[in-house]
Amino acid sequence: MSTDPGPARVLLYTRPGCHLCDDARAVIAAVCSDLGERFEEQSILDDPALLERFAEEIPVTFVDGRQHSFWRVDEQRLRRALTGA
Repeated sequence: MSTDPGPARVLLYTRPGCHLCDDARAVIAAVCSDLGERFEEQSILDDPALLERFAEEIPVTFVDGRQHSFWRVDEQRLRRALTGA
């Protein structure tokens, strides 16, 4: 029996010192906790391609590999994306 939970459904791209990233992280953490989902966070400073692509849009949220939002995360919209409701 495997204990690997598989890939996280939510990916949050951030940058250190970003207050919008802090806000997005709080919403994502709460929603994922409520729904039993995991999320991962990655700094765009760790990857030049990500920095070039998202420099003006962070935080950027992906759900199931597709871009879901940028700048602000709407809690209800994220819940719908994760539950299919």
